[in-house]
Amino acid sequence: IQEAGAVRARADRRRSRSDFLAMEKERGISISSTCLTFELDNEVRINLLDTPGHADFSEDTYRTLFACDNAVMLIDGGKGLEAQTRKLFHVARRSSLPVFTFINKFDRPAMSPWKILDEIEFEFNIECCIRTFPLGDGDLFRALYNVDSDSVFIFEHENKKKGMRRSAIAEIPANNSMALIQAGISPKLVKTFEEDREMIIELTPRLDHEKLLQGTQTTVYFGSAMTDVGVAGFLNDFKKCGARPAPRRLLSHTETAIQEAKNIAFSAVVFKLQANLDPRHRDSMAYVRIVSGRFEKGMKAIHTRSGRTLTLAQASLLFGSAKDSIEYAYPGDIIGLPNPSNSLFQIGDAIAEKPDIEFEPIPAFSPECFAYLRPKNIGASQKAFRKGLDQLLSEGAVQRLFPKGGTDESGPLLAAVGQLQFDVVQDRLRNEYQIDTTLEPISFTIARWVMPDQSPTEAWEKLEAAKAQGVLAAVYILEDKWQRPVLLFRNEFTAARLEDDLQLKPWAQPPSIKKQQKK
Repeated sequence: IQEAGAVRARADRRRSRSDFLAMEKERGISISSTCLTFELDNEVRINLLDTPGHADFSEDTYRTLFACDNAVMLIDGGKGLEAQTRKLFHVARRSSLPVFTFINKFDRPAMSPWKILDEIEFEFNIECCIRTFPLGDGDLFRALYNVDSDSVFIFEHENKKKGMRRSAIAEIPANNSMALIQAGISPKLVKTFEEDREMIIELTPRLDHEKLLQGTQTTVYFGSAMTDVGVAGFLNDFKKCGARPAPRRLLSHTETAIQEAKNIAFSAVVFKLQANLDPRHRDSMAYVRIVSGRFEKGMKAIHTRSGRTLTLAQASLLFGSAKDSIEYAYPGDIIGLPNPSNSLFQIGDAIAEKPDIEFEPIPAFSPECFAYLRPKNIGASQKAFRKGLDQLLSEGAVQRLFPKGGTDESGPLLAAVGQLQFDVVQDRLRNEYQIDTTLEPISFTIARWVMPDQSPTEAWEKLEAAKAQGVLAAVYILEDKWQRPVLLFRNEFTAARLEDDLQLKPWAQPPSIKKQQKK
């Protein structure tokens, strides 16, 4: 927290380094996944991927989890499980990630720890292994029980005027109630703790590393991140128990085809694109997860979807919007690579020393919101509008659909998973390109791609045959940027009726450039 900044920063605190977009600072929420890279005890490099919690940005979260080896579920002690937390946990479960749970903000009035633990076990059907446990909450929260050492750490403010950081001033054996009272813990709180400790020892499961890695057990920590209580215990456990860089499954006819992290040949996957990371430059950055081998600055690698050989002359370690040049990177590292001006990199692309590396597709969501976007001022620069929109579209947060073989006389038609994504596009066009825009929604809620695994020519022939039969009434026919047919529907019934005949799918991956060139 001290390094990355506070999301809702007070005047004497730095702004959050992970929430660097203007809209994030204004609303105090994360709307885009970011990477924070730092060293822990000069032993372990941690790449922390901060994901947005809002449902409208769930696709960005899915993509980010593709690059992760572990997940940290952060729970507000005063609120318990929230809707976003539930969704993200299920995503992590489907991704087979070990989950570490930190129950935060116990320096404020909080729910009963046991009630929160019951919620987690009941909702997620997972064992909770308690690693640390609070004595009290709010103003009474001055001590934390460590299960491993069976001792209680007493904390006090290092700077009482600012009330920011607390440090441990004593470690007391947990069975020494008198010493706890003498250290300032109220007799009533000590009595409650004696009962809590007995329940933890007798009734809760011990740490099982295999279960943790398999996702059937989660380790649970209580504390206050802002005042640095409980964070050290969590980080020490994470350093010892967290999953190391895992292999990634390859797109192959055999289910066992994987790319091992220990493979000597370099390979990496693009999981996110970000435009204007540096607002002073109109840049585009690809977030790349190293899967195997070693990255060396200046090395040559193949963009396997196009077959193009690239010289990776510039690479950065990322810390929010800041970046530092890096010479070497290893499996598990997240690095930033400049995206060529023609937006060569797409989400899910492989970059490797061998030309046949292709990873399984990163999950994508079907858009549910559609609207025309136009400059608000008639005299606005069309060049700036188009350039800004093209750069934001390259990130993949929203998509642009086109009339078949036609022009956008009504303005660009955008497709998004949620309405808030449109708000982000408008806000960034206003702040980064000084273009005010208006949105005109249309009354369609479902998008389906026609035969996305086949060539556009084959898909259009199939669609034209269906159109001649008169089965496409009340369906809006469009195409994506790769000229593949996309159908918009107003209800699930019509989409389901045509699903089998037209081989409809809710999303499509970028086509292989090599296959197109061969044809």
